[in-house]
Formats: sequence, structure tokens, C-alpha cells
Amino acid sequence: MAEKLKIIPLGGLNEIGKNMTAYEYGGEIIVVDCGMAFPGDDMYGIDCVIPDVSYLVKNKSRLRGLFITHGHEDHIGAIPYVLKQINLPIYCTRFTAGLIRLKLQEHRLLDSTKLVTVEAGQTVKAGKFQVEFIHVNHSIADSVAFAIHTRMGTVVHTGDFKIDSTPIDGEVIDLARFGALGKEGVLALLADSTNVERPGYTMSERTVGKTFIRQFTGCKKRIIVTTFASNVHRIQQVIDAAAACGRKVAVTGRSMENIMKVSTELGYMKLPKGTVMDINRIKGLPPQQQVIITTGSQGEEMSALYRMAFSTHKQIDIGPQDKVIISASAIPGNEVTVGRVINELFRKGADVVYDKADMLHVSGHACQEELKIIHALTRPRFFIPLHGEQRMLQIHKRVAESMGMDPNNICVAENGSVIELTTKHMKCEASVPAGEVFVDGSGVGDVGAVVLNDRKLLAEDGMVVIVLPMSSHDHQLLCQPEIVTRGFVYVKESEELLQELRDIAQNAVDGMSARRRKDQGEVCKTVRAAVSSYLFKHTKRSPMVIPMVTML
Repeated sequence: MAEKLKIIPLGGLNEIGKNMTAYEYGGEIIVVDCGMAFPGDDMYGIDCVIPDVSYLVKNKSRLRGLFITHGHEDHIGAIPYVLKQINLPIYCTRFTAGLIRLKLQEHRLLDSTKLVTVEAGQTVKAGKFQVEFIHVNHSIADSVAFAIHTRMGTVVHTGDFKIDSTPIDGEVIDLARFGALGKEGVLALLADSTNVERPGYTMSERTVGKTFIRQFTGCKKRIIVTTFASNVHRIQQVIDAAAACGRKVAVTGRSMENIMKVSTELGYMKLPKGTVMDINRIKGLPPQQQVIITTGSQGEEMSALYRMAFSTHKQIDIGPQDKVIISASAIPGNEVTVGRVINELFRKGADVVYDKADMLHVSGHACQEELKIIHALTRPRFFIPLHGEQRMLQIHKRVAESMGMDPNNICVAENGSVIELTTKHMKCEASVPAGEVFVDGSGVGDVGAVVLNDRKLLAEDGMVVIVLPMSSHDHQLLCQPEIVTRGFVYVKESEELLQELRDIAQNAVDGMSARRRKDQGEVCKTVRAAVSSYLFKHTKRSPMVIPMVTML
């Protein structure tokens, strides 16, 4: 029987976020990435969404390691939640390890987790897999792609990447290694599809540095810059521009402070002497000598920039003396919250620079031409587009076809698809569970579709509680039912409607036989049906109706 390699994406397909892929060969499994996604607008009260790992839990004796490409939340955010179900060693680069360590500390998992740091260029043996780390450029330091070697062949898993020939740390993506792997023969390529809709090339991170110098030069105001905390090279460029223009820098926002600490300790950020100071000290300087770097580029309610905009930040008040530079683009779905913060900053009289026209942000993901370069260098037999919504995966498929790849050798999969490869064929027939698990407060997975549906109902139409006082002696109603509503109608103005509901509930109970009235479940069901249909008929609303029987 021919050997088989199974590739099982557990997250990251038909969505942006919660990236996770399992590789299975010779009875052993390794996992690449373990990310979370942000909740949609209809997921009331949910903090984040993580992949369903029940397949891995079921096969935990066969797991050999978790390999992480880089330290963004959509690749590491689910780690603490998954580790509580399956303990497996984590392999990643130094900076990524620094960020994961912060998460493990928060969840008290540091002592029970084996965290192994690996340099780009090194190879790790994990059971029957040899995983080679290959340096790539991305919007966070120390990102890697993996060449996953098995006796059957090599799979290239790019992770998130772009080709930046003038990166800030001077470390260009290792294209030579991708080319060498292509010459040796690549069985399959799994590549990032986030920016595949954009033709051409992604601009170099350096272009943003030039913009900062331009924005800082000759500006008499205090400057407040917000960007993604994880983008160490962007923060480095803000600090360098500040130093070049004779300004001091202070940092605010928990994630920004954490990243600064990790990246300076590990040597990923070089701070010019005497440039960075405490936020309480910098306020003593004239405005034209201050730069404040803050979190909140996505308009998050808890972030420092949001608190500044809405006047709840303890140290910083924003006014006409400020220039706010938003050096990020809104993640799809966040446009409204970002807009709200920008509007509030304008209301305060600040000068806000957020336009894409001035190069304030470049993406960390490859555009079409860069993706073609990776395809051309690796020359894979099979191709599986990763990381993206359906349209992105399909466009990536077309890009591969435009380069002469056989459409039968390309698989646009779903989360949970089991893609089976032999050296000659690829098939995708089976699947494993791979839904969404909701994290709400400290509860993981205890809020499911039913609870979310209830929350949606409550949010849209409110609730009506009907209290039915019954005699334990003959199961007759002792008095008219009592009605309590929340989020449905304003009681004082709707007395007539509420009286109607009391009558309907009363009639529903009175119309039941004595035998059926003994069953509380039956009573509730009958009252709920009568009240719900009346409400829909007369108000066109469907609130949650909760009958409660009290026996007296």
C-alpha cells in the first residue's frame, strides 16, 4: 500500500484568523499554529473564537509537537486554551517564544509547558517529521515558514509572509532556500492567501519610516502614534524618527508595554540612548519634543487610544495641541469602531493623519507577484491555498493555474477536510470535526449555538416572563398570571397589551384538561405557544417567552 500524508486544516480556511493545520504521517501528528479569531458582531458577549481540537484530543497519544510560524494572535491566541486539553511541546523562534511565554504566565501554564526556541535555518526532529525553519518577512519580527520533511516528500508551509528586500532588521526572506527545496522536489505547497486579491508587490516596511520622518519634521504639536503592538519594526521606526527629530518617546497600553519589554530584552529593538522615557515624565517636556506610542489602532474599547479619545485615560488628554497618526489599516469588520475613534479625535480638535494616501501602513502579506515567486521557486506537485476567505482561496487557485499548474492538483479545502496525499495523487473525501469554540470570560466551549441564539433573541426582541401561581391541590390558577418584561416594551405605556397577555395565558391554562395541568412542562409549553403566537401576530416581534409555574 502506498504511503500517505494527511493534511488537516482545523482553522484559517473560509475565514481570517484561528489558523491551525495538522499533519499526519506514519501514525504520528504535528500541528502548525494555534490561533484565535475575533468574534463577529452577532456573537454577543464572546471574547474570542478558537478552533475545535476534539480530533487532536482524541489522538493525543500520537501528537509530537506544536510548531508556530510567528507571534500574531491569529497564530498563537488559542495556545493557552488548547494546552489545557492537550499538553504538547511548542517549537518556535525566540521572539515568538517571548510572546507565548507572556500568555502562558497569564494562564499559569508556564511550568507545565515545554517551550523550545529554534533559530531560522535549524531543523527539529519530531517523531517521523523533520521540521525546517526558514526565515521570512512579515509585520512581526522572527517569522518563519516551515519545510516539513517526511520519507514520502517535503511540504512547504509558508505561514504569513511577504518578500521585503529592504527589511528593517536587514534579514531578507530566504528565497535561496525556497529555490533549493524546489530543486530537491516539493510534494505540496500551503501558502498564505490574505493579499492574493491585490496585484503587484507589497511595499517595503521602510517606506513607512520615511513617512514618519516627513510627518515629524517641522511639526510643533505633540505626536501620538498608534499601530499594532506586535509590529516591532514599525515601533522601531517611530522611535528612530523621533530620535532623528529630537523628540522623546513614551509608551502606553498594556500590550505595547509588554512587547517593548520582550523585544528590548531579546534584542529585537534597539533603543537610541535617552530617547524612551516614562509617560509621567514626558509630560514635563514641550509638545514638540514628545511622541507617545499607543495601542488602539483597531478602535478597541479597552485600548489606550480609545480611552484618550473618550477622555478616560489617566495620563493623556487629547486636544488641538495633538497630532494623532494611525499607522494601521482596519482589520475587516473593525471599520466602524475605528471610525468612531477617529470621529471623536476630530471632535477634540486633534489633527488626525490616517489616510492611506500617505504611506502610513504597509501590509505584512504577499501580493500576487510575490506569491507567484514562491510558486515558481518551490515548483510543488500539489497546492493547497491557506489563510483566507473563500474568494481569496479561489483567486489563489487561479494564480497557481495561471502558472501552469494542473487544476486537479489544487485543493481548495474546508476546515476539517482530510487531504490525503500520496507521491502521485491527492484526494479530499473525509473530514474531522472542526467548528468554532467560543471563549466567554473563563468559560471555554460552554457557550454554544443555542446560548448564542438566545442572546441574539434577547438582544433583538427582549424577553417576557409569565409567572403562573397554581394550587398544588387541584392545579387551578390561584389568580391572574403576572407578567415581567425586559427589553420588550416600556411597561407603563403598554398596560393594555400586558392585560391581553394575562388573559391569553389564563385562557390557555383554563382550556387544559385537569390531567395535563398536573404536568408543569405541558403547562409551560401551552402558555408559551399561545403567548408567542399572539405577540407575533400583534407586534411582529418574537421575544423570548419564559413561563414559570409556582406551586402554592
